[in-house]
Amino acid sequence: MYRPDRRSLLRAGLALGGAAWLGAARRVRAAGAEELALYNGQHRQTTDAVVAAFTRATGIDVLVRNGGSPQIANQILEEGDLSPADIFYSEGSPPVAALAKRGLLAPVAPDTLKQVPATYVATSGEWVGVSARARVVAYNRDLVKESDLPASLLGFADPAWADRIAYAPASDAFQEQIVAIVRLKGRQAALDWLKGMKEVGRVYNNNIGAMQAVERGEIAAALVNNYYWFTVAKEVGAEKMRSALHYIRHEDPGALVTVSAAAMLKTARNPEAGQRFLAFLVSAEGQQVIANSMAEYPLRAGIVSPYALEPWDKLDPPPVTPADIGDAAEAIPLAREAGLA
Repeated sequence: MYRPDRRSLLRAGLALGGAAWLGAARRVRAAGAEELALYNGQHRQTTDAVVAAFTRATGIDVLVRNGGSPQIANQILEEGDLSPADIFYSEGSPPVAALAKRGLLAPVAPDTLKQVPATYVATSGEWVGVSARARVVAYNRDLVKESDLPASLLGFADPAWADRIAYAPASDAFQEQIVAIVRLKGRQAALDWLKGMKEVGRVYNNNIGAMQAVERGEIAAALVNNYYWFTVAKEVGAEKMRSALHYIRHEDPGALVTVSAAAMLKTARNPEAGQRFLAFLVSAEGQQVIANSMAEYPLRAGIVSPYALEPWDKLDPPPVTPADIGDAAEAIPLAREAGLA
């Protein structure tokens, strides 16, 4: 079977979300240099920093295509064995888990898997967690007191929060949170919560939009990932922030910890370089680069973040792992049934 050259495929515009690929990085390869094709759904500033460090350390050139993680996963499914991708680096674990479920991923080297806690790697060994983030409540201190926030995520569906709580139902992390409620409380509880959120909540297209709305005082609170507060604080100055983060804790679904994840395709043209990239992501150097680039939690022990993160051992997340969440496919019909999709 004819297999087009992957550089040609990448440049031909096999698009994830059309225009999303137009700004994709293209690197000119030195003669004889190794190359690696990376499909990236993780935040670009993080991936750009990791790729630069990896190339400096190994001399391996990395071709990067950027897009939303679910769209990238769908693209890989469409491309099949013609996919030019070697590695998929996802903002969340469900898109990678979906590819593992379809038998499209290669095993990650055992030594790489051992670098992070077993809780955050695929039970099948086909993907590895790279960094973690906590689900939190961002709240505007001028509009609501922290002591008045609900003790549970489920409390935000109460009519008392009508037009006071923001959320982004299309985000991967929100869908993972839906599945966490199913695992902890049952399907009906998740559906009731979603119906309540539809009635009282204000929908935003993404987490950063919801976070910015809280900071501007447009709405009292929002369900987001912890790092979005730090992203806004970096722009305006932490000392000027009108908002703060509330950590629900006590194993509530509102305290869910989710992970970014990476995997290698079975059809990778350069599996040796692919395994080296996965190993670099969880190495001490790679984890420090990631920790420096964004306020996510490194998964490798001993890495210190420059951000003032809530201590990991105080998060008290629910006992729901990425393996428990899987591909999070059940969140879509639930959201649809509740009228959110």
